[in-house]
Amino acid sequence: MAYPASPYLEERNGGLYVEGTRVSLDSVVIRFQEGASPERIVESFPTLKLSQVYGVIAYYLENEEMIKDYIAEGERELERSVPPLSQSNPDLFARLEAARRQMSTKRA
Repeated sequence: MAYPASPYLEERNGGLYVEGTRVSLDSVVIRFQEGASPERIVESFPTLKLSQVYGVIAYYLENEEMIKDYIAEGERELERSVPPLSQSNPDLFARLEAARRQMSTKRA
């Protein structure tokens, strides 16, 4: 998919990143959706400038539906590529489940 041009973003390896950084568009937008201020986002990603964060937020707000679809597709891709713990490490999964059951029994 072709995304509208922005001086604050670059398309790389099939993803959108803040220009000149390794910080993804998703990272900034998700923090913004969670209620973080631009200043707080800069604290989370010190390689970013405040002007870049404002630029990315403006881009998101101008293209909200498209960016929401982009983020949702990235999440679906991640789910497809990472097998559940019950499949990738059944022993660890069983131990965690046993510990969870034990904790819930103690609370009751």
